[in-house]
Order: sequence, then structure tokens, then C-alpha cells
Amino acid sequence: MSYTKTTEQDSHYNHLEAMNITELLKHINSEDQTVPMAVKKALPQIEALVNETVLKLKNGGRLFYIGAGTSGRLGILDASECPPTFGVSHNLVIGLLAGGDKAIRKAVEFAEDSLTQGWEDLKAYDVSDKDMVIGIAASGTTPYVIAALETCNENDISTGCITCNYNSPLSQVSKFPIEVIVGPEFVTGSSRMKAGTAQKLVLNMITTTSMIQLGRIKDNKMVDMQLSNNKLLDRGVKMIMRELNIAETEAQKLLNQHHSVRHAIQNYRDDNQKNR
Repeated sequence: MSYTKTTEQDSHYNHLEAMNITELLKHINSEDQTVPMAVKKALPQIEALVNETVLKLKNGGRLFYIGAGTSGRLGILDASECPPTFGVSHNLVIGLLAGGDKAIRKAVEFAEDSLTQGWEDLKAYDVSDKDMVIGIAASGTTPYVIAALETCNENDISTGCITCNYNSPLSQVSKFPIEVIVGPEFVTGSSRMKAGTAQKLVLNMITTTSMIQLGRIKDNKMVDMQLSNNKLLDRGVKMIMRELNIAETEAQKLLNQHHSVRHAIQNYRDDNQKNR
């Protein structure tokens, strides 16, 4: 099967150092506008992966992201935002990065080249066939990720990937591959740019759709969000006011009592039902 590595092809733009700031920004923006359309073309692949992910999560499994560099950091970002946004456990969506947590800020040399560490990192969480493991690599060639998914397959663990090349080695070892072909980067090979943007868009789709399917959103509201700052507390009060058509003082009292938008709404309605 042929492998096309568009992420390493030459930029459509030459002599970047000769461009002024206006020209640079205009051309970067022009390239960025192509990313959503590339994601749109991959929607059938994204749907297949999300269907499998939702199935696993509904049956008590977890979602793992595993990657290196920018790709791995994006996975950690998406995983870390699920508990405050959707009120789920920190152990439901887990991001793993080649080189460990210290690699979040500083690159760890050759960490992505290990053929064993990816599986070791997954084993530390007792990964099993109940779980979903998604490898993230723009190039689709990262050994740390590919080897981990190969071992997952050997252990009947569902695997998927997010990559930006056709028929990459990573896609070939993934049961549910997602290939978002964004083409050459503005700076040749700098896959933190369009490829990184594409990966972030897909990650948003995976977790947001999965959490909605798990019942973590009501109407279009984050009723299970963690109330961890004043902005979110104020948002919670307003959500309760609108949902129950009550005054701000009463909504505030309910939120103080139940510490959850969902529980405040549900208990208020339960109490009213009893009093009828």
C-alpha cells in the first residue's frame, strides 16, 4: 500500500524571510482556512471512530490518547479539559505523551523513537479491551505511537488514530483511522501549524460528541461543569435561572446547596413534584 507524506512537502510559499508582517499573516491565514474543509472530508472516518469510542465509554471503558510532540500535547490538552467541562473523572479520558509529563513543556530527545515505552505507559493504567486507544501523529510515522497500537491490537484493544497523511504506517495499524490531509505547511514540515489545527478540531469533535452521547450536556448547556471559578459560578446561576424561570437569589441559593447545576435543577423539580 502506497504512503503519501504530504506533511513534509515543500511549502507553497518561497522566500518567507523576504515577506513583511502583513504578507506573512495573510498567507498563514489563507492556509489555515483550508483546514476545516480537510476535516469535513474525513467526517465518515471520524464518525466511525466516535461510534466505537461511545460504545466503549458506555460499557465502562476509557479513552486514551497517545502521541509525541505537538500531537501528544494536544491529546493531553483535550483530555485535561474533559473533567472541568463535562464533570467526568480524570480517569475517563487520559492523555499520554512520549517522554512523560516533563515533555509537556520541553522536548525529550528520542522519546518518540521508543518501540516499547508507549505500551509501558498504557500498561501503567491497566489498559484493557474495554478501552479505546487513539494514536495522534501528524506524520503517521512515530514509532512510540505505532508500536503501542500494534500491541493494543495484539491484546484485542480497539485502536484509532488522527494523522495528516494518506496510508501512513499509523493508519495501517489502526482499526479506526482518521486521515485529515491538510497538505504542505506554510513553513515546510512545521506540522504544529495546519496539521496541529486539524488535530485539535478532530479532538474537539471526538470528546464533545462522545460526552453529549453520554448525557453530559443538557440542551446546549454544560450542566455538569466543575464550578471552579467565579465566572463558572455566575454561568451556573444563569443556567439555573433560565431553566427553572426563577430569580437570581433563588438560583444562587440552589447552587450553593447542591454545588451542581444538574443537581440543583433536578432537586428543585423533584421538590415541586412532591409538593403538588
